[in-house]
Amino acid sequence: MKSIFITGAGSGIGRAGAKLFHANGWRVGAVDRDDDGLAALTQELGSERLWTRAVDVTDKAALDSALADFCATNPGGGLDMMWNNAGIGESGWFEDVPYDAAMRIVEVNFKAVLNGAYGALPYLKKTPGSLMFSTSSSAGTYGMPHIAVYSATKHAVKGLTEALSVEWHRHGVRVADVLPGLIDTAILTTTTNHSDDLGLTSTEDVRASAPKKGLMRLMPASSVAEAAWQAYHNPKRLHWYVPKGIRMIDLLKGLSPELVRGRIVKALPWSVSEPQ
Repeated sequence: MKSIFITGAGSGIGRAGAKLFHANGWRVGAVDRDDDGLAALTQELGSERLWTRAVDVTDKAALDSALADFCATNPGGGLDMMWNNAGIGESGWFEDVPYDAAMRIVEVNFKAVLNGAYGALPYLKKTPGSLMFSTSSSAGTYGMPHIAVYSATKHAVKGLTEALSVEWHRHGVRVADVLPGLIDTAILTTTTNHSDDLGLTSTEDVRASAPKKGLMRLMPASSVAEAAWQAYHNPKRLHWYVPKGIRMIDLLKGLSPELVRGRIVKALPWSVSEPQ
């Protein structure tokens, strides 16, 4: 029986991933700081092949302990797939986002990925064909205004993925990530906006106003879970884009970051204002 350990599994993308892998016969280790989310997941899937624990993924000791306890009951004490998925956001002009809030983004979105990498590697090394998978973002292709620190952490996840995909080859461990666009999860309505002068759509209307077509069309969390499933079964691909067209941002930026900047300014006129 194959096994996967997913952070941020109490809701959104992580929850969708837990459901998909569980439905395909995998043993799922699901952690989240949200007890209620994990309880709801257990109620839906049952306790067979599902292991849960409330964990703050920024606490390395707590995450290490959870990984050790989950993997201890896996065949050979190993792990087939580690999915670093937990993430949070804060929005607003860079200077309007409180420093402590910005540091919390760094802690959850990047430090926790490092924690997961350090913690999971001993178990991944025991399992042939294992994969460390992380959730980056379309904001990891080009730095996005109004979510600057979030975007920077997702660039960091993408860079770490690329580096470890080379380093961990010597361990027989694969490394990949997913870069989702606009995904229909709670983060759309729970992300705090610290700037009130941008004229942005209220969070309650985000789903209704989301594009129906194009790279930033609203997509279900299950589409990211499916990308994770495909990543495990397709060992050569490094970056998985949801939707696939987001890859074009990476390609264009490689040719001309100034061109991409210009397109973002045109698409998001609120991101530019006259100097005061």
